[in-house]
Amino acid sequence: MKPDPRTPFDSVPEAFDRWRPRYCDELFDCVAARAALGPGKKSLEIGPGTGQATEFALRTGADCTAVELGANLAAVCERKFARYPNFRLVRGDFAAIPFEPASFDLVYSAATIQWIGEEVAYPRCRDLLRPGGTLAMFFTKSDYRTPNPALYADIQKVYDAWYRTDTPYTKRFGYENAGAWGFRDMERREFPFRRTYAAEDYVAFIGTHSDHIGIRPDCREPFFGGIRAAIERHGGTLEVVGAYILYLWTKDARY
Repeated sequence: MKPDPRTPFDSVPEAFDRWRPRYCDELFDCVAARAALGPGKKSLEIGPGTGQATEFALRTGADCTAVELGANLAAVCERKFARYPNFRLVRGDFAAIPFEPASFDLVYSAATIQWIGEEVAYPRCRDLLRPGGTLAMFFTKSDYRTPNPALYADIQKVYDAWYRTDTPYTKRFGYENAGAWGFRDMERREFPFRRTYAAEDYVAFIGTHSDHIGIRPDCREPFFGGIRAAIERHGGTLEVVGAYILYLWTKDARY
């Protein structure tokens, strides 16, 4: 059976859990405040993976449901948060699970909703939210070219020579388009970050990117080895700057 193209990360759950970066507390605080999360409130997370953006909602005391399509990711996530009585993981397709309409105060996605597409995701989120409920979507925007221009040039040579993948990342999603689907009062926030990776750590990290997971077997060693060697030639570390991007929307009470 061919793997589901929506779940590239399910083949590397342990590496995904270790290397995918967490979001910052300031971002989580904005989401919790906008949705007024707390006891008696209900949140729904789309595609938690292994839980990089799950615990903040649990800590508010809200009843938290997470929907994960990947069986291996779901198993890790369920083990990780089993100690929380307010946590429930549902294994399946977010678009198809028969949740009660208008039953959540918050629906949110950490770099997952783009795998669904606007035409399905936005109406589904709107229908599941109570009037005045919050839709939160966030993701990471990274740049390693600016702090490492010479290293970047060397790494691009490796990509040109060895980057061959059967699963290119082609997802496009309009985070600013929710207003056309019954949402209002958009708020966009950025939270800057800076990280430094040792060569081996950076190779492990990019190995969890969806398109890098699918690099052809005959290209994997020269590709990842070439990236590692390039970083070592330039001092052994690579710096990444960027920002966590947050979009907040409110469900229009007319829906």
